Amino acid sequence: MNPEREHRFKLTVHYDGTYFFGWQLQAKGRTVQGEMEAALERLTGARRPVVSAGRTDSGVHATGQVVSVTLPTRWDPVELHRAMNAALPGDIWVETASLAPSDFHPRYAATARSYRYQLGLSHQAASPFHRPWCWPLMREVELNLLHQGTALLLGEHSFKAFAKVGQEARGDRCRVLEARWVPWEGLGVALLITANRFLHHMVRYLVGTMVDVARDRRPLHHVLELLTEPSTELVTSAPAPAEGLFLSKVHYPEHDSELN
Repeated sequence: MNPEREHRFKLTVHYDGTYFFGWQLQAKGRTVQGEMEAALERLTGARRPVVSAGRTDSGVHATGQVVSVTLPTRWDPVELHRAMNAALPGDIWVETASLAPSDFHPRYAATARSYRYQLGLSHQAASPFHRPWCWPLMREVELNLLHQGTALLLGEHSFKAFAKVGQEARGDRCRVLEARWVPWEGLGVALLITANRFLHHMVRYLVGTMVDVARDRRPLHHVLELLTEPSTELVTSAPAPAEGLFLSKVHYPEHDSELN
Protein backbone atom coordinates (compact mmCIF):
# COMPACT_ATOMS: atom_id res chain seq x y z
CA MET A 1 0.00 0.00 0.00
CA ASN A 2 1.32 3.44 -0.90
CA PRO A 3 1.95 5.77 2.02
CA GLU A 4 -0.48 8.65 2.48
CA ARG A 5 0.43 11.70 0.47
CA GLU A 6 1.64 14.71 2.43
CA HIS A 7 2.22 18.40 1.90
CA ARG A 8 4.07 21.10 3.77
CA PHE A 9 2.60 23.99 5.70
CA LYS A 10 4.10 27.34 6.65
CA LEU A 11 2.91 28.78 9.96
CA THR A 12 3.48 32.25 11.40
CA VAL A 13 3.56 31.93 15.18
CA HIS A 14 3.44 34.29 18.15
CA TYR A 15 4.50 33.29 21.64
CA ASP A 16 5.16 34.80 25.02
CA GLY A 17 8.55 33.42 25.98
CA THR A 18 8.22 34.18 29.69
CA TYR A 19 7.59 30.60 30.78
CA PHE A 20 9.55 28.78 28.08
CA PHE A 21 13.12 27.50 28.13
CA GLY A 22 13.47 28.78 24.58
CA TRP A 23 12.26 27.39 21.26
CA GLN A 24 14.22 24.15 20.95
CA LEU A 25 13.26 20.81 22.49
CA GLN A 26 15.13 20.00 25.69
CA ALA A 27 15.32 16.96 27.91
CA LYS A 28 13.88 19.02 30.75
CA GLY A 29 11.93 22.24 30.64
CA ARG A 30 8.97 23.55 28.69
CA THR A 31 9.77 24.71 25.11
CA VAL A 32 7.76 26.21 22.25
CA GLN A 33 8.78 23.42 19.89
CA GLY A 34 7.76 20.84 22.47
CA GLU A 35 4.30 22.36 22.92
CA MET A 36 3.71 22.63 19.18
CA GLU A 37 4.78 19.05 18.50
CA ALA A 38 2.66 17.80 21.39
CA ALA A 39 -0.38 19.61 19.96
CA LEU A 40 0.24 18.16 16.50
CA GLU A 41 0.59 14.65 17.92
CA ARG A 42 -2.76 14.99 19.67
CA LEU A 43 -4.37 16.23 16.46
CA THR A 44 -2.84 13.73 14.03
CA GLY A 45 -2.06 10.69 16.18
CA ALA A 46 1.59 10.73 15.12
CA ARG A 47 4.74 12.70 15.92
CA ARG A 48 5.07 15.60 13.50
CA PRO A 49 8.41 17.45 13.81
CA VAL A 50 8.25 21.22 13.37
CA VAL A 51 11.13 23.30 12.02
CA SER A 52 11.55 26.99 12.84
CA ALA A 53 13.28 29.92 11.15
CA GLY A 54 15.49 30.31 14.21
CA ARG A 55 15.90 29.30 17.82
CA THR A 56 14.91 31.86 20.41
CA ASP A 57 16.47 31.70 23.87
CA SER A 58 14.81 31.33 27.23
CA GLY A 59 12.52 34.29 27.92
CA VAL A 60 12.60 35.68 24.35
CA HIS A 61 9.27 36.28 22.62
CA ALA A 62 8.07 36.13 19.02
CA THR A 63 5.44 37.92 16.96
CA GLY A 64 6.70 36.61 13.64
CA GLN A 65 8.36 33.22 14.08
CA VAL A 66 7.97 31.03 10.99
CA VAL A 67 7.52 27.28 11.32
CA SER A 68 7.05 24.44 8.84
CA VAL A 69 5.39 21.08 9.31
CA THR A 70 4.50 18.25 6.91
CA LEU A 71 1.02 16.71 7.23
CA PRO A 72 -1.26 14.40 5.25
CA THR A 73 -3.06 16.08 2.37
CA ARG A 74 -6.41 15.66 4.11
CA TRP A 75 -5.38 18.70 6.18
CA ASP A 76 -5.94 22.16 4.70
CA PRO A 77 -4.67 25.56 5.97
CA VAL A 78 -8.02 26.71 7.38
CA GLU A 79 -8.56 23.49 9.33
CA LEU A 80 -4.95 23.41 10.59
CA HIS A 81 -5.11 27.05 11.72
CA ARG A 82 -8.30 26.44 13.68
CA ALA A 83 -7.21 23.13 15.17
CA MET A 84 -3.78 24.33 16.27
CA ASN A 85 -5.14 27.37 18.07
CA ALA A 86 -7.67 25.16 19.84
CA ALA A 87 -4.97 22.68 20.90
CA LEU A 88 -2.12 25.02 21.86
CA PRO A 89 -1.66 26.62 25.29
CA GLY A 90 -2.61 30.27 25.70
CA ASP A 91 0.92 31.60 25.38
CA ILE A 92 1.31 30.31 21.79
CA TRP A 93 -0.86 31.51 18.89
CA VAL A 94 -0.77 30.64 15.19
CA GLU A 95 -1.40 33.83 13.24
CA THR A 96 -1.49 32.30 9.76
CA ALA A 97 -1.25 28.90 8.10
CA SER A 98 -0.63 28.37 4.39
CA LEU A 99 0.61 25.73 1.99
CA ALA A 100 4.32 25.89 1.14
CA PRO A 101 6.54 24.29 -1.50
CA SER A 102 7.68 20.78 -0.59
CA ASP A 103 11.27 21.96 -0.24
CA PHE A 104 10.48 25.04 1.88
CA HIS A 105 12.78 25.37 4.90
CA PRO A 106 12.00 28.29 7.25
CA ARG A 107 15.63 28.81 8.21
CA TYR A 108 17.53 28.25 4.98
CA ALA A 109 15.00 30.04 2.74
CA ALA A 110 15.07 33.21 4.87
CA THR A 111 16.91 36.25 3.53
CA ALA A 112 16.74 38.34 6.72
CA ARG A 113 15.24 38.51 10.18
CA SER A 114 13.85 41.41 12.17
CA TYR A 115 13.90 41.87 15.94
CA ARG A 116 12.30 44.40 18.27
CA TYR A 117 13.71 45.30 21.67
CA GLN A 118 11.52 47.27 24.10
CA LEU A 119 13.21 49.59 26.58
CA GLY A 120 10.96 50.92 29.33
CA LEU A 121 11.97 54.45 30.38
CA SER A 122 8.76 55.56 32.11
CA HIS A 123 7.88 54.42 35.64
CA GLN A 124 4.79 52.83 34.05
CA ALA A 125 7.08 50.19 32.54
CA ALA A 126 7.01 48.56 35.97
CA SER A 127 3.32 47.73 35.53
CA PRO A 128 2.61 43.98 35.43
CA PHE A 129 1.01 44.66 32.05
CA HIS A 130 4.33 45.91 30.62
CA ARG A 131 7.22 44.64 32.76
CA PRO A 132 7.24 41.04 31.42
CA TRP A 133 7.83 42.29 27.87
CA CYS A 134 10.49 45.00 28.26
CA TRP A 135 13.64 46.04 30.07
CA PRO A 136 12.09 48.26 32.78
CA LEU A 137 15.00 50.69 33.11
CA MET A 138 12.67 53.43 34.36
CA ARG A 139 15.10 56.32 34.00
CA GLU A 140 16.02 58.87 31.39
CA VAL A 141 18.72 58.19 28.80
CA GLU A 142 20.26 60.40 26.13
CA LEU A 143 18.14 59.44 23.13
CA ASN A 144 20.44 61.19 20.68
CA LEU A 145 23.25 58.83 21.70
CA LEU A 146 20.98 55.83 21.14
CA HIS A 147 20.28 57.08 17.62
CA GLN A 148 23.97 57.68 16.95
CA GLY A 149 24.74 54.17 18.17
CA THR A 150 22.32 52.52 15.76
CA ALA A 151 23.67 54.58 12.85
CA LEU A 152 27.04 52.88 13.40
CA LEU A 153 25.50 49.43 12.98
CA LEU A 154 24.25 49.85 9.43
CA GLY A 155 26.07 47.90 6.74
CA GLU A 156 28.33 44.87 7.05
CA HIS A 157 30.55 44.45 10.10
CA SER A 158 32.10 41.80 12.27
CA PHE A 159 29.83 41.31 15.28
CA LYS A 160 32.16 38.88 17.00
CA ALA A 161 32.44 41.16 20.03
CA PHE A 162 28.65 41.22 20.34
CA ALA A 163 28.15 37.45 20.35
CA LYS A 164 28.08 34.99 23.22
CA VAL A 165 28.94 32.10 20.92
CA GLY A 166 30.59 32.30 17.51
CA GLN A 167 29.66 30.41 14.34
CA GLU A 168 32.97 29.20 12.94
CA ALA A 169 31.50 27.71 9.77
CA ARG A 170 29.69 30.92 8.81
CA GLY A 171 31.99 33.52 10.33
CA ASP A 172 30.96 36.53 12.38
CA ARG A 173 30.06 39.10 9.73
CA CYS A 174 26.47 40.32 9.48
CA ARG A 175 24.84 42.87 7.21
CA VAL A 176 22.49 45.18 9.11
CA LEU A 177 19.76 46.52 6.82
CA GLU A 178 17.81 48.56 9.38
CA ALA A 179 18.60 49.79 12.89
CA ARG A 180 16.58 52.54 14.54
CA TRP A 181 14.95 53.48 17.81
CA VAL A 182 11.25 54.41 17.71
CA PRO A 183 8.85 55.66 20.41
CA TRP A 184 7.08 52.94 22.38
CA GLU A 185 3.55 54.02 23.36
CA GLY A 186 4.67 56.61 25.90
CA LEU A 187 6.51 53.92 27.86
CA GLY A 188 9.96 54.32 26.35
CA VAL A 189 11.61 53.39 23.08
CA ALA A 190 12.01 50.26 20.97
CA LEU A 191 14.91 49.17 18.80
CA LEU A 192 13.92 47.86 15.36
CA ILE A 193 16.77 45.94 13.74
CA THR A 194 16.91 43.82 10.59
CA ALA A 195 19.93 41.88 9.35
CA ASN A 196 20.74 39.04 7.00
CA ARG A 197 21.75 37.01 10.07
CA PHE A 198 22.25 37.38 13.81
CA LEU A 199 24.78 35.84 16.16
CA HIS A 200 23.89 34.36 19.54
CA HIS A 201 22.72 37.12 21.93
CA MET A 202 23.83 39.75 19.40
CA VAL A 203 20.82 42.06 19.81
CA ARG A 204 20.97 41.88 23.59
CA TYR A 205 24.69 42.77 23.69
CA LEU A 206 24.07 45.64 21.28
CA VAL A 207 21.24 47.01 23.41
CA GLY A 208 23.17 46.63 26.66
CA THR A 209 26.16 48.48 25.22
CA MET A 210 24.12 51.26 23.59
CA VAL A 211 22.16 51.84 26.78
CA ASP A 212 25.40 52.23 28.73
CA VAL A 213 26.52 54.80 26.14
CA ALA A 214 23.18 56.62 26.48
CA ARG A 215 23.60 56.63 30.29
CA ASP A 216 27.10 58.13 29.98
CA ARG A 217 28.70 54.97 31.34
CA ARG A 218 30.95 54.55 28.31
CA PRO A 219 31.79 56.64 25.21
CA LEU A 220 30.09 56.23 21.86
CA HIS A 221 33.35 55.43 20.09
CA HIS A 222 33.44 52.10 21.97
CA VAL A 223 30.63 50.85 19.73
CA LEU A 224 32.60 51.70 16.61
CA GLU A 225 35.79 50.16 17.98
CA LEU A 226 34.01 46.92 18.90
CA LEU A 227 32.67 46.71 15.33
CA THR A 228 35.83 47.61 13.43
CA GLU A 229 38.81 46.45 15.48
CA PRO A 230 38.75 42.67 16.09
CA SER A 231 41.90 42.82 18.23
CA THR A 232 40.54 45.47 20.61
CA GLU A 233 40.75 44.78 24.31
CA LEU A 234 37.36 46.40 24.80
CA VAL A 235 34.42 44.22 25.81
CA THR A 236 30.73 44.88 25.47
CA SER A 237 28.46 45.81 28.32
CA ALA A 238 26.34 43.08 29.91
CA PRO A 239 23.55 41.87 27.61
CA ALA A 240 20.14 43.44 28.00
CA PRO A 241 17.50 41.20 29.65
CA ALA A 242 15.86 38.58 27.43
CA GLU A 243 12.31 39.65 28.25
CA GLY A 244 12.54 42.82 26.12
CA LEU A 245 13.38 40.92 22.91
CA PHE A 246 10.93 39.84 20.19
CA LEU A 247 11.55 38.02 16.91
CA SER A 248 9.19 40.19 14.90
CA LYS A 249 9.53 39.01 11.29
CA VAL A 250 11.31 36.54 9.04
CA HIS A 251 11.87 37.75 5.48
CA TYR A 252 11.72 35.54 2.40
CA PRO A 253 12.59 36.25 -1.26
CA GLU A 254 9.05 37.24 -2.23
CA HIS A 255 9.26 40.05 0.35
CA ASP A 256 12.80 41.27 -0.40
CA SER A 257 11.46 44.50 -1.91
CA GLU A 258 10.39 45.53 1.60
CA LEU A 259 14.05 45.81 2.59
CA ASN A 260 15.15 48.05 -0.30
